[in-house]
Amino acid sequence: MHYTNMVPGRFVSRPNRFIAHIEIDGHVQVCHVKNTGRCRELLPTGAQVWCQKSDNPNRKTKFDLICVQKGQRMINMDSQAPNIAVGEWLRSGGLGQISDLRPEAKHADSRFDFSFTKDGVPCFLEVKGVTLENDGICAFPDAPTQRGTKHVQGLANAVKEGYGGYILFVIQMEGVIFLRPNDATDPAFGLALREAAKNGVHVLAMDCRITPDSMVIHNPVEIRLTD
Repeated sequence: MHYTNMVPGRFVSRPNRFIAHIEIDGHVQVCHVKNTGRCRELLPTGAQVWCQKSDNPNRKTKFDLICVQKGQRMINMDSQAPNIAVGEWLRSGGLGQISDLRPEAKHADSRFDFSFTKDGVPCFLEVKGVTLENDGICAFPDAPTQRGTKHVQGLANAVKEGYGGYILFVIQMEGVIFLRPNDATDPAFGLALREAAKNGVHVLAMDCRITPDSMVIHNPVEIRLTD
C-alpha cells in the first residue's frame, strides 16, 4: 500500500489517544493519530516521524501520523494499514490460490476481516497489526483486548464447524526475530491464541517493508507461543 503527500516531522507530545503535537516545517501541528494503542515506546519526545497531509479543507486536523523512526527501524503506526496490505497480499497469492475473497465477513457473533475459499473450504482470516517491539522481539497485544480474544475464540469455533481459520499478525516493521503473545499485558488473549492453534487455527506472522510512503508485506516471522 502507498501513501501520498507525506511530510517529515518531530514528535512533541500526545495529549490523548487521538491526537499528537508534531513539529512540521518549524510549526507545531495538531495531527490525528491513526492508532489508539498506547505506543509509548514509539513516541519519545523528538522522535522522527512522517505524517500524511490531507487534501480535505474541512478536516479539523491537516495531518495524520503514519510512521516513526525507532533506532534503526522504521515502524508504520497506521492501524488501518495492515488490512489494506493483507488484501493486496492475498490478491497477489500470499496464501496460494484462493477465490471469493471478501472483506468484513460475519459468522455467528463475530465479524472477521476477510473470508475466502481455499482448496474448496470456506475460510475466515483475522488481521492483527503489531507495533510493539523490543530488541527485535515483538509482542501482541500492547494493551488488553477483549475484542481480540473474542475474534480468536470465534475463529476456533468456526474451525470446529468445518471452516478454515487464520489469524495473521502483520508486524509493521522489518527484520524482527520472533513474535510472542504478550501474556504480561493480556493473559486471556495468550491463552485463547494457544487454544486456537491447538484446535486447528492457522497462526501466521509476516513482517513488512516500510518506507515513509509505503507498507508491503514481506517475510514470514517465527511465532513462539510458549517460552
